[in-house]
Amino acid sequence: MTTSAIAYFRTSSAANVGGDSDTRQREAVQGYANSVGLSIVAEFYDAAVSGADPIDQRPGFSDLLAHAKEHGISTVLVETANRFARSLMVQELGLQMMKREGIQLVAADSPNTFTTQDDPMIEAVRQMLGVMAQLEKALTVAKLKGARDRASEKAGKRIEGRKGYDQTNEALVREAKRLARKSPKTGKARSLRDIATALACLGFSTVNGKAFSPSQVQRLVSYQLT
Repeated sequence: MTTSAIAYFRTSSAANVGGDSDTRQREAVQGYANSVGLSIVAEFYDAAVSGADPIDQRPGFSDLLAHAKEHGISTVLVETANRFARSLMVQELGLQMMKREGIQLVAADSPNTFTTQDDPMIEAVRQMLGVMAQLEKALTVAKLKGARDRASEKAGKRIEGRKGYDQTNEALVREAKRLARKSPKTGKARSLRDIATALACLGFSTVNGKAFSPSQVQRLVSYQLT
């Protein structure tokens, strides 16, 4: 009998949404599921969500937990431990929350990282990995800031990272938010995939000229415009 599982994906930067990260995470999780006889019956995605954000404050993960409880699914797959969390505190609090709900988290690259929580050695290794992920993130942020500082000094003006669509294409964001509203007649809302199709029909595309993916649409409708 094949056991059902849910896949969870996350990207911390809007620039990574719809890129190689999505594909890599999906392939890693599907590959692991195939190797152990798990059937992935649903996927949930948090686009442009920091690994330091509490899991109960992530829209995708909150929906995942609700789906798991509704359908009695007890296994959640992630590509790596830091796809779940890059903060040790968030990781441990998240694991305890899932344990209370009877849900087991499994990292495809290291299946034992989360599965043997009562083993002191495994728990210590997991926490060490969490600390290293937290440190890696901090070093990356510092490195990027240093590069921007040097580029700004050389250019004689402040250079920041890539801007989001809320700054570069406000019309796109407004249209996505309009399409996401519930119909006043039926009370129903379009799916993210339907919104992506509608945006393409209206002539909106990514910077690469491609249609927006559902995860990118999720990010578009989450922007707060002034």
